[in-house]
Amino acid sequence: QVQLVESGGGLVQAGGFLRLSCAASGRAFSVFAMGWFRRTPGKDREFVAGVSRSGGRTSYADSVKGRFIISRDNAKNAVYLQLNDLKPEDTAVYSCAAKSTLFSADIYVSPVEYTYWGPGTQVTVSS
Repeated sequence: QVQLVESGGGLVQAGGFLRLSCAASGRAFSVFAMGWFRRTPGKDREFVAGVSRSGGRTSYADSVKGRFIISRDNAKNAVYLQLNDLKPEDTAVYSCAAKSTLFSADIYVSPVEYTYWGPGTQVTVSS
């Protein structure tokens, strides 16, 4: 079991930035590949970014590539998502997710791959 809690969301103007954090507790954090997803009303959950167990590999959705940065600190049991140059279409509830894996380099982009989810944090970008 692992518990995930996000923080750092809020209201920001277009062009602004936020840093989301996801704190994990429970099992050893380093066995988990981590991902960030977002959801808006009426839409399916969307992959935003993923990071491998070691943090050595990352992956991004095309819509956020070059603007968002995912990172992790295994010593602090945390994963982060830096959101830069925010746009109104980035408005969503952002959730972090964890998947236990034996493969240190793997990243998972489908939400069905993940076992554990945080409750999410709201990001609202005004135009």
